[in-house]
Amino acid sequence: MKAKPPMHVVQTWPLPAKWLQRLLPAPLAQEERTIILHIREGRFQRSLAVITACASLLSGLEVAYEHYIGSYSQKIMYTPVILCCGHILSSIGAIFNRWIARILLPVMSLLLALDGVVGFFLHIRGVQRKPGGWRLPIFNIVMGPPLFAPLLIATSGFLGLITSFLRSENALPPELFEHVKGVRRRFPLWMDLMPKAPVRELLSTEQDIREGRFQGLMGGATALSAFFSGAEALYSHYKNNFTYKIEWTPILLSPLVMIAGIGTIWSRTIARTLLPITSLLAAINGMLGLYYHLRGISRRPGGFKKFLYNLLYGPPIFAPLLFASTGFLGLLASLLRRTRP
Repeated sequence: MKAKPPMHVVQTWPLPAKWLQRLLPAPLAQEERTIILHIREGRFQRSLAVITACASLLSGLEVAYEHYIGSYSQKIMYTPVILCCGHILSSIGAIFNRWIARILLPVMSLLLALDGVVGFFLHIRGVQRKPGGWRLPIFNIVMGPPLFAPLLIATSGFLGLITSFLRSENALPPELFEHVKGVRRRFPLWMDLMPKAPVRELLSTEQDIREGRFQGLMGGATALSAFFSGAEALYSHYKNNFTYKIEWTPILLSPLVMIAGIGTIWSRTIARTLLPITSLLAAINGMLGLYYHLRGISRRPGGFKKFLYNLLYGPPIFAPLLFASTGFLGLLASLLRRTRP
C-alpha cells in the first residue's frame, strides 16, 4: 500500500498547488509534490541558483543599456554591470560546486546588494541635480534616472544570499540529518569574520532558511520588490501618458502583492491564499508586459531591422520580466514554511 505524505505537509500547501495537482496527470502530480517538499525543507539550492543567475542576467542587461543611454558618464556606472556578470558566474558555479555556493556566492551577492543601495542614493542625487531638483519632483523623477531601479538589482543579491544558506536537492531531510553522527555543519566563511553577538541571531536565521522556514522573510522581500517594480512601472508608463489601458495593470497589481506580502509575515492564511493568487497574476502580467514591449519595439521606425537602436530608445524590454520576478518571489514564499514560534 502506498504511503501517504504527512497530513501537516498537505494541509499547509497553498491553494494553487492543490488545484494544480488535481489537473496534472499522476506522474506529474507526484513530481510536483516532490518539488514542493524540497522547497518546504530548504533543499533547493541548485534550482534557486539557476533562478538567481537569470535574475542577475535580466538586471545586468537592463542596467547595461540604461547606463549606455547615459553614456556611462561616471565610472561608477560600470560597477553594477561588472558585479552582475560576477554574480551570474558565481550563481552558475554554485550549481556545481559547494565551495562557490557557500563562500564566493554570498560575497558577490552582498557586493551586488550594497552596489544597489549605493546606486539608489546616486540616483537620488541625479534627480536633485536636474534643473529644479526636488522642487519639481514629478517631472524630474519621471525624466531623470530611474529612482528604484538600483534597488531592484539589489533583490538579485538578496536571492544570492538566500541561495548560499540553502541545502542542495540531494541533501538529507532534516529528520534524517539529525540522526547522522559525525556530521559537522559548515557555515560561510564571512560569518566567521563578524562579531559573535549578531552571529548568534544570524545563525538562528540561517538555520530557519536551511529548513525552509523563512516564509515571513520572503513575504517581506516580495512586498518590497512589488513596491519598487510598481513605482518603476508607474513613472515609466506615466512618461508614455498611459496610452494603453493595460499599462495600468502593474500599478493596480503592485499594491495587492504588497498587502499580501506584508500580511504573510503575520498570517498563514494570507500566505496560502492571497499571496499565491496575486503573485501568479503578477507573473502573468509581467509576461504580457514583455509581449507588449516587444510589440512596441516592432512598431517603432525600423522595427526589428534596427533592433539595437529601438531596444535602447524604445520601451524597456526587460522591465516587465523584473515585475514577473516579483510574482515568482511571492509564489516561492507561499510554498515555504513559517519560522518556529
